[in-house]
Amino acid sequence: MQYRTLGRTGVQVSTLALGAMNFGRIGRTAQEEATAIVDAALEAGINLIDTADMYGEGESEEMVGKAVAGRRDDLVLATKATMPMGEERNHRGSSRRWLVTALDDSLRRLGVDHVDLYQIHRWDPDTSDEETLSALTDLQRAGKIRYFGSSTFPAYRIVQAQWAAREHHLSRYVTEQPSYSMLQRGIEAHVLPVTEEYGLGVLAWSPLASGWLSGAVRKGREISTNRSTFMPERFDTTIPANRARLEAVEQLATVADESGLTMIQLALGFVTAHPGVTSALIGPRTLDHLHAQLAAADVTLSADVLDAIDAVVAPGTDLAAHEKYDTPPALLDPSLRRR
Repeated sequence: MQYRTLGRTGVQVSTLALGAMNFGRIGRTAQEEATAIVDAALEAGINLIDTADMYGEGESEEMVGKAVAGRRDDLVLATKATMPMGEERNHRGSSRRWLVTALDDSLRRLGVDHVDLYQIHRWDPDTSDEETLSALTDLQRAGKIRYFGSSTFPAYRIVQAQWAAREHHLSRYVTEQPSYSMLQRGIEAHVLPVTEEYGLGVLAWSPLASGWLSGAVRKGREISTNRSTFMPERFDTTIPANRARLEAVEQLATVADESGLTMIQLALGFVTAHPGVTSALIGPRTLDHLHAQLAAADVTLSADVLDAIDAVVAPGTDLAAHEKYDTPPALLDPSLRRR
């Protein structure tokens, strides 16, 4: 396993980090297997575990807490807030009122007195940067969080938050967690230049593109991944964007074969090769999945291989731009771009 410094924090984290979204009802991973996955990940050298309050409505955090009990000090433990937690209208967002409550709930579920990294899961357009950063700074000073970061923020919001922290003399986001893979490279054009400029650590989620790059999705095969069962539209090959992805997967599979690598090794090696990326978040549902992904821990792609990937999917290109989560609201809501 390789290690890198998380932004400018001085904290050393593994280049593969364990994402726990699949623990519980989302991935149908039960506690016994979740604990076995954590055990194997730690044994392999992974030292960062990432979860969120909304994963299974708290179930993932509870399972992570049980799995890491007695060894919490050896881990960089990260979680997130902002996404809805129930029907109550104020049990979501990035207000001080909610974040204080949400963090206490997360700490209780995790069974710890602090988290190392607390992340705002999505940009909340209804809450000012000053409001959110002030609350996070106070929680940091109270010792409940060590650092805080953003997740899936548009580039211009990352910049605005950095300026707001400076203007109001508040602590700043030190990490960003964007989606990044060989099929979704849009952040190379906007987010990664910004995170590099401001020295943010980057934890890339969905490096296997929701299973498209796992090796299980190929032409002539029935697509039966876990994600395809509850998000079938993302794998419907009658949709042009999905046909484009399938064509790219076939070409990338050839690159992997010629390089003596699995698709997973190629995909994870690609993400961790970017100088702006700190770690790739892997989200195994089973021990077998974990071992297949751990095989990429020490993979270093040559320039020739990276060039071959560029020839399949051009730098800065998203093959499924409609699936982006950092799109400015005005591009999604016509009323916001009309007087």
